[in-house]
Amino acid sequence: MSPSLLQIVLLALIQGAAELLPVSSSAHVIVAEKLMHLDPSSPEMVFLMIMLHAGTMVAVIAYFWKSWRSAYFPDGVSAFASLYRIAVATASTAVLVGILMVAIQRVVFHGRRGASVEDLTGHLGIVCVSLFLVGILIIVAGLRSRASQAAPAPGAVSTPLAAAIGAVQGICLPFRGLSRSGGTISASMLLGVPRRAAEEFSFALAVVITPPIIAREYWRLYKSRSLGHGDVHLAALAGPGLLGMAFSFLAGLAALRWLSAWLEHGRWHYFGIYCLVASAGVGALALSGF
Repeated sequence: MSPSLLQIVLLALIQGAAELLPVSSSAHVIVAEKLMHLDPSSPEMVFLMIMLHAGTMVAVIAYFWKSWRSAYFPDGVSAFASLYRIAVATASTAVLVGILMVAIQRVVFHGRRGASVEDLTGHLGIVCVSLFLVGILIIVAGLRSRASQAAPAPGAVSTPLAAAIGAVQGICLPFRGLSRSGGTISASMLLGVPRRAAEEFSFALAVVITPPIIAREYWRLYKSRSLGHGDVHLAALAGPGLLGMAFSFLAGLAALRWLSAWLEHGRWHYFGIYCLVASAGVGALALSGF
């Protein structure tokens, strides 16, 4: 079933806000899709999620561009050093994701051909546990950071720290409910990175990994169409997709302003409390057999 315009707007607002807040967009979108009785594997939904991801990526670039230019690209030497640390973090992410994908395929699916981590997408039990774990991490990092008021510096994220933060990102990506921004920003703060620098670096990594995620979604769309899941005309989906993209962009900008304000004023741990409440809600849905 194709989503209605109202459903598209609601999903765009949820995706746009939750993608950038440390509360896991995938967890919220999965629950929303189930409540709306939408099939996340349908070509229409895959295409819509591609457009929503694109909207949030543009929001991140628009919001951080000025501060990135000042912190990362004041001159050629600084630009090279910044790009190198981002590359190190991204490589670390790729290694961890690869290891986890292989481990999940072998341990969870016992080596079954064709099985992948995407098969776990709608498993509410995993989402529940993931939200609980990231909620604890956010609370611990938030409460500890309140005692530190260090000012951010361009070199606040060293190469070893970049590798560690990238590894945390790699752990978060395969599991729905483990917030990427929540995990990376919290880990950064626990490792001694100032709040603003942690936020800027986390979302710089997000811009790097979003295109591959979008490309993977396009591949899922191609496979879905090749398997004969209806005669889907992408041109007909362009209008609703652009509408969703616009709303996810606006929701993303609002979410980033909210995140920055709470982070800078020592309220980061409140996001962790929300994740614990959301975990309880998802757990209740899972136990009810929803």
